[in-house]
Amino acid sequence: MDYFEYQGGILHAEDIPLPRIAEEIGTPVYVYSRATLERHAQVFRDALKDIPRKHIAFAIKCNPNLGVLRVLARQGYGADVVSGGELERALASGMAPQDIVFSGVGKTRAELALGLDRGIGQFNIEHEPEGVALAEIALAKEMTAPAVLRVNPDVDAGTHAKISTGKAENKFGVGIDVAPDIFGRLAGLPGLQMRGIALHIGSQLTSLAPLEAAFERVGRLVADLRAAGHSITHVDLGGGLGVPYRPDDDPPSPADYGAMVARVTKDWDVTLMFEPGRVIAGNTGVLLTEVLWVKPGATHDFVIVDAAMNDLARPALYDAYHDFVAVEPTGEKMTASIVGPVCETGDTFARDRVIDKVKAGDLAVFRTAGAYGATMASTYNSRSLVPEVLVDGERYAVVADRIAAGTIMAAERVPDWID
Repeated sequence: MDYFEYQGGILHAEDIPLPRIAEEIGTPVYVYSRATLERHAQVFRDALKDIPRKHIAFAIKCNPNLGVLRVLARQGYGADVVSGGELERALASGMAPQDIVFSGVGKTRAELALGLDRGIGQFNIEHEPEGVALAEIALAKEMTAPAVLRVNPDVDAGTHAKISTGKAENKFGVGIDVAPDIFGRLAGLPGLQMRGIALHIGSQLTSLAPLEAAFERVGRLVADLRAAGHSITHVDLGGGLGVPYRPDDDPPSPADYGAMVARVTKDWDVTLMFEPGRVIAGNTGVLLTEVLWVKPGATHDFVIVDAAMNDLARPALYDAYHDFVAVEPTGEKMTASIVGPVCETGDTFARDRVIDKVKAGDLAVFRTAGAYGATMASTYNSRSLVPEVLVDGERYAVVADRIAAGTIMAAERVPDWID
Protein backbone atom coordinates (compact mmCIF):
# COMPACT_ATOMS: atom_id res chain seq x y z
CA MET A 1 0.00 0.00 0.00
CA ASP A 2 1.14 3.55 -0.68
CA TYR A 3 -0.29 7.04 -0.33
CA PHE A 4 -0.21 8.01 -4.00
CA GLU A 5 -3.89 8.06 -4.89
CA TYR A 6 -6.26 9.83 -7.23
CA GLN A 7 -8.45 12.52 -5.70
CA GLY A 8 -10.92 14.23 -8.01
CA GLY A 9 -9.22 12.62 -11.00
CA ILE A 10 -5.78 14.00 -10.10
CA LEU A 11 -2.93 11.92 -8.67
CA HIS A 12 -1.89 13.11 -5.21
CA ALA A 13 1.04 12.39 -2.93
CA GLU A 14 -0.85 12.17 0.35
CA ASP A 15 -2.80 15.47 0.30
CA ILE A 16 -0.61 17.29 -2.24
CA PRO A 17 -1.74 17.30 -5.90
CA LEU A 18 1.25 16.42 -8.05
CA PRO A 19 0.58 19.27 -10.54
CA ARG A 20 1.33 21.69 -7.69
CA ILE A 21 4.79 20.17 -7.19
CA ALA A 22 5.41 20.22 -10.93
CA GLU A 23 4.47 23.90 -11.10
CA GLU A 24 6.46 24.98 -8.04
CA ILE A 25 9.54 22.74 -8.34
CA GLY A 26 9.59 21.73 -11.99
CA THR A 27 10.10 18.33 -13.56
CA PRO A 28 11.56 15.79 -13.50
CA VAL A 29 11.41 15.44 -9.71
CA TYR A 30 11.31 12.56 -7.24
CA VAL A 31 8.41 12.72 -4.81
CA TYR A 32 8.41 10.70 -1.58
CA SER A 33 5.55 10.05 0.83
CA ARG A 34 6.43 10.14 4.52
CA ALA A 35 3.25 8.25 5.45
CA THR A 36 4.17 5.42 3.08
CA LEU A 37 7.72 5.28 4.38
CA GLU A 38 6.58 5.10 7.99
CA ARG A 39 3.92 2.51 7.24
CA HIS A 40 6.38 0.23 5.45
CA ALA A 41 8.88 0.59 8.30
CA GLN A 42 6.19 -0.38 10.81
CA VAL A 43 4.91 -3.30 8.71
CA PHE A 44 8.39 -4.78 8.41
CA ARG A 45 9.08 -4.38 12.12
CA ASP A 46 5.71 -5.93 13.02
CA ALA A 47 6.50 -8.89 10.75
CA LEU A 48 9.42 -9.76 13.04
CA LYS A 49 7.33 -9.73 16.24
CA ASP A 50 8.03 -13.41 16.96
CA ILE A 51 11.79 -12.96 16.86
CA PRO A 52 13.00 -12.19 20.39
CA ARG A 53 16.33 -10.47 19.63
CA LYS A 54 16.65 -8.46 16.44
CA HIS A 55 18.22 -5.41 14.84
CA ILE A 56 16.93 -3.68 11.69
CA ALA A 57 19.38 -1.70 9.57
CA PHE A 58 18.01 0.10 6.50
CA ALA A 59 20.10 -0.50 3.39
CA ILE A 60 21.13 3.08 2.70
CA LYS A 61 22.34 2.34 -0.82
CA CYS A 62 18.74 2.16 -2.07
CA ASN A 63 17.84 5.67 -0.87
CA PRO A 64 20.43 7.76 1.00
CA ASN A 65 18.44 11.00 1.15
CA LEU A 66 18.91 12.60 4.56
CA GLY A 67 15.20 13.38 4.91
CA VAL A 68 14.29 9.76 4.23
CA LEU A 69 16.95 8.54 6.67
CA ARG A 70 15.77 10.92 9.39
CA VAL A 71 12.24 9.52 9.12
CA LEU A 72 13.59 5.97 9.48
CA ALA A 73 15.85 6.96 12.36
CA ARG A 74 12.72 8.19 14.16
CA GLN A 75 11.22 4.75 13.48
CA GLY A 76 14.11 3.15 15.35
CA TYR A 77 15.97 1.91 12.29
CA GLY A 78 19.72 1.64 12.06
CA ALA A 79 21.73 1.62 8.85
CA ASP A 80 23.45 -0.89 6.60
CA VAL A 81 26.21 1.07 4.83
CA VAL A 82 28.65 0.12 2.08
CA SER A 83 30.95 3.16 2.00
CA GLY A 84 32.43 5.81 4.24
CA GLY A 85 30.10 8.35 2.67
CA GLU A 86 27.03 6.29 3.57
CA LEU A 87 28.37 5.90 7.11
CA GLU A 88 28.61 9.67 7.46
CA ARG A 89 25.10 10.06 6.02
CA ALA A 90 23.70 7.63 8.57
CA LEU A 91 25.27 9.59 11.41
CA ALA A 92 24.14 12.93 9.97
CA SER A 93 20.55 11.65 9.85
CA GLY A 94 20.58 10.92 13.58
CA MET A 95 21.18 7.17 13.52
CA ALA A 96 23.24 5.93 16.46
CA PRO A 97 26.78 4.68 15.69
CA GLN A 98 26.12 1.36 17.42
CA ASP A 99 23.15 0.80 15.08
CA ILE A 100 25.32 0.97 11.95
CA VAL A 101 26.50 -2.15 10.11
CA PHE A 102 29.34 -1.72 7.58
CA SER A 103 28.92 -4.11 4.65
CA GLY A 104 30.50 -4.02 1.19
CA VAL A 105 33.09 -6.01 -0.68
CA GLY A 106 35.64 -3.24 -1.23
CA LYS A 107 36.15 -1.38 2.04
CA THR A 108 39.38 0.60 2.10
CA ARG A 109 41.69 0.78 5.09
CA ALA A 110 40.62 4.41 5.53
CA GLU A 111 36.97 3.34 5.65
CA LEU A 112 37.71 0.59 8.17
CA ALA A 113 39.51 3.16 10.33
CA LEU A 114 36.58 5.56 9.97
CA GLY A 115 34.15 2.91 11.16
CA LEU A 116 36.30 2.27 14.22
CA ASP A 117 36.68 5.98 14.96
CA ARG A 118 32.91 6.49 14.71
CA GLY A 119 32.22 3.52 17.01
CA ILE A 120 29.93 1.59 14.66
CA GLY A 121 28.18 -1.54 15.84
CA GLN A 122 29.42 -4.16 13.38
CA PHE A 123 31.74 -4.82 10.46
CA ASN A 124 30.64 -7.47 7.94
CA ILE A 125 33.96 -8.96 6.81
CA GLU A 126 33.93 -10.05 3.16
CA HIS A 127 37.18 -12.03 2.98
CA GLU A 128 40.12 -13.00 5.18
CA PRO A 129 42.60 -10.24 4.20
CA GLU A 130 39.99 -7.62 5.03
CA GLY A 131 39.58 -9.16 8.48
CA VAL A 132 43.35 -9.19 9.00
CA ALA A 133 43.55 -5.52 7.99
CA LEU A 134 40.68 -4.59 10.32
CA ALA A 135 42.40 -6.41 13.20
CA GLU A 136 45.67 -4.56 12.55
CA ILE A 137 43.97 -1.17 12.41
CA ALA A 138 41.92 -1.85 15.55
CA LEU A 139 44.99 -3.10 17.45
CA ALA A 140 46.93 0.03 16.50
CA LYS A 141 44.08 2.12 17.90
CA GLU A 142 43.89 -0.07 21.03
CA MET A 143 40.35 -1.01 20.07
CA THR A 144 38.39 -4.19 19.38
CA ALA A 145 36.24 -4.37 16.25
CA PRO A 146 32.91 -6.25 16.50
CA ALA A 147 32.68 -8.32 13.32
CA VAL A 148 30.92 -11.13 11.52
CA LEU A 149 32.07 -13.13 8.50
CA ARG A 150 29.98 -12.90 5.36
CA VAL A 151 29.49 -16.28 3.72
CA ASN A 152 28.36 -17.12 0.22
CA PRO A 153 25.84 -19.98 0.54
CA ASP A 154 25.83 -20.70 -3.22
CA VAL A 155 22.07 -20.27 -3.54
CA ASP A 156 20.45 -18.93 -6.72
CA ALA A 157 18.13 -16.13 -5.60
CA GLY A 158 16.15 -16.33 -8.85
CA THR A 159 16.53 -12.61 -9.46
CA HIS A 160 18.24 -10.54 -12.17
CA ALA A 161 21.86 -11.61 -12.71
CA LYS A 162 23.16 -8.12 -11.95
CA ILE A 163 21.58 -8.06 -8.47
CA SER A 164 22.32 -11.65 -7.50
CA THR A 165 24.86 -11.83 -4.66
CA GLY A 166 24.71 -15.35 -3.18
CA LYS A 167 25.92 -17.69 -5.93
CA ALA A 168 29.42 -19.18 -5.95
CA GLU A 169 30.46 -17.04 -8.93
CA ASN A 170 29.36 -13.76 -7.28
CA LYS A 171 31.99 -11.50 -5.72
CA PHE A 172 30.48 -11.36 -2.24
CA GLY A 173 31.49 -13.27 0.88
CA VAL A 174 33.53 -16.45 1.32
CA GLY A 175 32.46 -19.93 0.28
CA ILE A 176 30.44 -21.60 3.00
CA ASP A 177 32.68 -24.68 2.74
CA VAL A 178 35.81 -22.71 3.69
CA ALA A 179 34.07 -20.42 6.20
CA PRO A 180 34.86 -22.49 9.34
CA ASP A 181 38.62 -22.35 8.75
CA ILE A 182 38.60 -18.64 7.89
CA PHE A 183 36.38 -17.84 10.88
CA GLY A 184 38.74 -19.77 13.17
CA ARG A 185 41.81 -17.90 11.98
CA LEU A 186 40.11 -14.51 12.28
CA ALA A 187 38.73 -15.33 15.72
CA GLY A 188 42.29 -15.84 16.91
CA LEU A 189 43.41 -12.34 15.95
CA PRO A 190 43.75 -9.68 18.65
CA GLY A 191 41.70 -6.63 17.69
CA LEU A 192 38.72 -8.62 16.38
CA GLN A 193 35.62 -9.80 18.20
CA MET A 194 34.26 -12.38 15.78
CA ARG A 195 30.68 -12.80 16.90
CA GLY A 196 28.79 -14.37 14.01
CA ILE A 197 27.92 -14.82 10.37
CA ALA A 198 26.33 -12.67 7.64
CA LEU A 199 24.77 -13.45 4.27
CA HIS A 200 22.81 -11.72 1.52
CA ILE A 201 21.81 -13.63 -1.60
CA GLY A 202 20.30 -10.93 -3.80
CA SER A 203 17.80 -8.15 -4.31
CA GLN A 204 14.18 -8.09 -5.52
CA LEU A 205 13.49 -11.68 -4.44
CA THR A 206 10.06 -12.93 -5.45
CA SER A 207 10.13 -16.24 -3.59
CA LEU A 208 11.01 -17.23 -0.03
CA ALA A 209 12.40 -20.61 -1.09
CA PRO A 210 15.95 -19.41 -1.92
CA LEU A 211 16.10 -17.47 1.33
CA GLU A 212 14.97 -20.46 3.37
CA ALA A 213 17.54 -22.70 1.68
CA ALA A 214 20.29 -20.18 2.42
CA PHE A 215 19.20 -19.75 6.03
CA GLU A 216 19.17 -23.50 6.59
CA ARG A 217 22.76 -23.76 5.33
CA VAL A 218 23.82 -20.94 7.62
CA GLY A 219 22.04 -22.60 10.55
CA ARG A 220 24.19 -25.69 10.04
CA LEU A 221 27.28 -23.50 9.85
CA VAL A 222 26.37 -21.82 13.14
CA ALA A 223 26.08 -25.24 14.79
CA ASP A 224 29.44 -26.33 13.38
CA LEU A 225 31.16 -23.16 14.56
CA ARG A 226 29.78 -23.59 18.06
CA ALA A 227 30.88 -27.22 18.08
CA ALA A 228 34.37 -25.95 17.28
CA GLY A 229 34.26 -23.76 20.39
CA HIS A 230 33.30 -20.41 18.90
CA SER A 231 30.77 -18.06 20.51
CA ILE A 232 28.13 -17.13 17.93
CA THR A 233 25.81 -14.38 19.13
CA HIS A 234 24.77 -12.60 15.91
CA VAL A 235 23.62 -13.65 12.45
CA ASP A 236 22.96 -11.02 9.77
CA LEU A 237 20.35 -12.36 7.34
CA GLY A 238 20.67 -9.48 4.87
CA GLY A 239 17.70 -8.20 2.91
CA GLY A 240 16.38 -8.66 -0.60
CA LEU A 241 12.59 -8.89 -0.30
CA GLY A 242 10.97 -7.85 -3.57
CA VAL A 243 8.24 -5.28 -4.17
CA PRO A 244 5.47 -5.19 -6.80
CA TYR A 245 6.58 -3.22 -9.86
CA ARG A 246 3.95 -4.60 -12.23
CA PRO A 247 0.25 -4.50 -11.34
CA ASP A 248 0.12 -8.32 -11.19
CA ASP A 249 3.34 -8.83 -9.19
CA ASP A 250 2.83 -10.78 -5.96
CA PRO A 251 6.10 -10.93 -3.99
CA PRO A 252 6.22 -12.49 -0.50
CA SER A 253 4.81 -10.27 2.22
CA PRO A 254 6.95 -9.15 5.15
CA ALA A 255 4.60 -11.16 7.38
CA ASP A 256 5.28 -14.36 5.41
CA TYR A 257 8.99 -13.62 5.49
CA GLY A 258 8.95 -13.01 9.25
CA ALA A 259 7.08 -16.25 9.89
CA MET A 260 9.59 -18.22 7.80
CA VAL A 261 12.55 -16.64 9.59
CA ALA A 262 11.05 -17.32 13.01
CA ARG A 263 10.49 -20.97 12.09
CA VAL A 264 13.91 -21.61 10.55
CA THR A 265 15.93 -19.81 13.24
CA LYS A 266 13.95 -20.76 16.37
CA ASP A 267 16.83 -22.81 17.84
CA TRP A 268 19.70 -20.54 16.87
CA ASP A 269 19.73 -18.43 20.09
CA VAL A 270 21.26 -15.37 18.40
CA THR A 271 20.45 -11.75 17.70
CA LEU A 272 19.13 -11.68 14.14
CA MET A 273 20.04 -8.70 12.00
CA PHE A 274 18.11 -7.53 8.95
CA GLU A 275 19.02 -5.17 6.10
CA PRO A 276 15.75 -4.23 4.34
CA GLY A 277 15.98 -1.61 1.61
CA ARG A 278 13.70 -1.78 -1.41
CA VAL A 279 10.83 -3.30 0.61
CA ILE A 280 10.86 -0.18 2.80
CA ALA A 281 11.53 2.54 0.23
CA GLY A 282 10.43 1.23 -3.19
CA ASN A 283 6.79 2.26 -3.19
CA THR A 284 7.56 5.33 -1.10
CA GLY A 285 8.47 7.35 -4.18
CA VAL A 286 7.50 8.26 -7.73
CA LEU A 287 9.39 10.09 -10.46
CA LEU A 288 7.18 12.92 -11.72
CA THR A 289 7.79 13.86 -15.34
CA GLU A 290 6.27 15.97 -18.14
CA VAL A 291 5.50 14.72 -21.62
CA LEU A 292 7.55 16.79 -24.07
CA TRP A 293 6.38 15.31 -27.36
CA VAL A 294 4.40 12.45 -28.82
CA LYS A 295 6.33 11.43 -31.91
CA PRO A 296 5.01 9.03 -34.57
CA GLY A 297 7.06 5.84 -34.90
CA ALA A 298 7.30 2.97 -37.37
CA THR A 299 5.03 0.71 -35.30
CA HIS A 300 3.82 2.82 -32.36
CA ASP A 301 4.21 6.37 -31.12
CA PHE A 302 7.12 7.50 -28.98
CA VAL A 303 6.13 9.33 -25.79
CA ILE A 304 9.15 11.55 -25.09
CA VAL A 305 9.30 12.68 -21.45
CA ASP A 306 11.65 15.10 -19.71
CA ALA A 307 12.94 12.38 -17.35
CA ALA A 308 15.79 10.31 -18.74
CA MET A 309 18.07 7.38 -18.04
CA ASN A 310 20.34 9.67 -16.04
CA ASP A 311 17.41 10.34 -13.66
CA LEU A 312 16.11 6.75 -13.43
CA ALA A 313 18.75 4.27 -14.55
CA ARG A 314 17.10 0.95 -13.68
CA PRO A 315 15.31 0.37 -17.03
CA ALA A 316 18.53 0.99 -18.97
CA LEU A 317 20.63 -1.13 -16.57
CA TYR A 318 18.31 -4.05 -15.90
CA ASP A 319 15.42 -3.70 -18.37
CA ALA A 320 13.49 -2.96 -15.18
CA TYR A 321 9.75 -2.31 -15.29
CA HIS A 322 8.23 0.83 -13.78
CA ASP A 323 4.52 1.43 -14.11
CA PHE A 324 3.81 4.65 -16.05
CA VAL A 325 0.54 6.44 -15.32
CA ALA A 326 -0.92 9.82 -16.17
CA VAL A 327 -1.39 12.32 -13.35
CA GLU A 328 -4.77 13.30 -14.82
CA PRO A 329 -5.92 10.26 -16.85
CA THR A 330 -8.81 10.56 -19.28
CA GLY A 331 -9.63 6.86 -19.31
CA GLU A 332 -8.32 6.47 -22.86
CA LYS A 333 -5.36 4.22 -23.64
CA MET A 334 -2.59 4.19 -26.23
CA THR A 335 0.27 1.88 -27.16
CA ALA A 336 3.61 3.63 -27.17
CA SER A 337 7.28 3.43 -26.30
CA ILE A 338 8.30 5.76 -23.47
CA VAL A 339 11.69 7.39 -23.97
CA GLY A 340 13.77 10.24 -22.60
CA PRO A 341 15.87 13.01 -24.14
CA VAL A 342 19.32 11.46 -23.59
CA CYS A 343 21.21 10.71 -26.79
CA GLU A 344 21.18 6.91 -26.32
CA THR A 345 18.78 4.30 -27.67
CA GLY A 346 19.08 2.77 -24.20
CA ASP A 347 17.24 5.81 -22.83
CA THR A 348 14.01 3.83 -23.06
CA PHE A 349 11.65 3.22 -20.14
CA ALA A 350 9.15 0.98 -21.95
CA ARG A 351 8.66 -0.49 -25.40
CA ASP A 352 5.26 -0.82 -27.10
CA ARG A 353 3.39 -0.66 -23.79
CA VAL A 354 -0.32 0.02 -23.30
CA ILE A 355 -0.43 3.21 -21.19
CA ASP A 356 -2.76 6.06 -20.33
CA LYS A 357 -3.23 8.26 -23.37
CA VAL A 358 -1.05 11.36 -23.01
CA LYS A 359 -0.14 14.39 -25.06
CA ALA A 360 2.56 17.06 -24.94
CA GLY A 361 2.33 19.03 -21.69
CA ASP A 362 0.69 16.25 -19.68
CA LEU A 363 2.19 15.05 -16.41
CA ALA A 364 2.87 11.40 -15.62
CA VAL A 365 4.76 9.36 -13.03
CA PHE A 366 6.99 6.35 -12.97
CA ARG A 367 5.81 4.42 -9.93
CA THR A 368 7.86 2.43 -7.40
CA ALA A 369 10.82 4.78 -7.79
CA GLY A 370 11.70 5.31 -4.13
CA ALA A 371 14.51 2.74 -4.21
CA TYR A 372 17.50 2.81 -6.56
CA GLY A 373 16.14 5.93 -8.23
CA ALA A 374 17.66 9.28 -7.29
CA THR A 375 20.65 7.58 -5.69
CA MET A 376 21.73 6.18 -9.08
CA ALA A 377 21.17 9.44 -10.96
CA SER A 378 23.94 11.13 -12.92
CA THR A 379 24.50 14.27 -14.97
CA TYR A 380 25.07 12.46 -18.27
CA ASN A 381 24.53 14.74 -21.30
CA SER A 382 25.26 17.63 -18.89
CA ARG A 383 21.75 17.36 -17.52
CA SER A 384 20.84 18.71 -14.11
CA LEU A 385 20.87 16.36 -11.15
CA VAL A 386 17.26 15.53 -10.33
CA PRO A 387 15.72 17.07 -7.16
CA GLU A 388 13.81 15.23 -4.44
CA VAL A 389 10.71 16.23 -2.48
CA LEU A 390 9.27 14.76 0.73
CA VAL A 391 5.52 15.07 1.33
CA ASP A 392 3.96 15.01 4.78
CA GLY A 393 0.18 15.31 4.64
CA GLU A 394 -0.68 18.81 3.39
CA ARG A 395 2.92 20.05 3.34
CA TYR A 396 6.06 19.22 1.44
CA ALA A 397 9.71 20.21 1.35
CA VAL A 398 12.53 19.97 -1.15
CA VAL A 399 14.96 17.53 0.47
CA ALA A 400 17.52 17.57 -2.37
CA ASP A 401 18.00 20.51 -4.71
CA ARG A 402 18.11 20.35 -8.46
CA ILE A 403 21.82 20.77 -9.21
CA ALA A 404 22.21 22.57 -12.50
CA ALA A 405 24.84 21.83 -15.13
CA GLY A 406 26.43 25.21 -14.46
CA THR A 407 26.98 24.37 -10.80
CA ILE A 408 28.70 21.14 -11.74
CA MET A 409 30.77 22.89 -14.42
CA ALA A 410 31.95 25.42 -11.82
CA ALA A 411 33.84 22.60 -10.08
CA GLU A 412 35.88 21.90 -13.23
CA ARG A 413 39.13 23.57 -14.20
CA VAL A 414 40.85 24.31 -17.52
CA PRO A 415 44.64 24.28 -17.05
CA ASP A 416 46.33 27.55 -17.94
CA TRP A 417 48.74 25.65 -20.19
CA ILE A 418 45.93 24.94 -22.66
CA ASP A 419 46.07 27.95 -24.99
